[in-house]
Amino acid sequence: MVIVVFRSKLRAGIEDEFNELGDRMQTIAESMPGFISYKVFHAPDGERASIIEFESREELQAWKINAEHIAAQQLGRDKFYAEYTLTVSETLRETKFER
Repeated sequence: MVIVVFRSKLRAGIEDEFNELGDRMQTIAESMPGFISYKVFHAPDGERASIIEFESREELQAWKINAEHIAAQQLGRDKFYAEYTLTVSETLRETKFER
């Protein structure tokens, strides 16, 4: 499994437009082969942390080069984000517990 952690802070006043685009990107990502999950968390200081999981590097790469995703990335840099950090990792070990 490949895990992407996308930490970001948005510019002020763009939340509605950003959320609309984010919903579209999530719909596309969920339709991609190998997609596992997407979750986003919000911190009190305004930072957002998104966790995206794909089955393999190749399937994540297909998402990376999706034309709509590329356009959204550029729009994010030009309009939405004050800052961001992207980290991509592969799972070395996974342990689960369910009651």
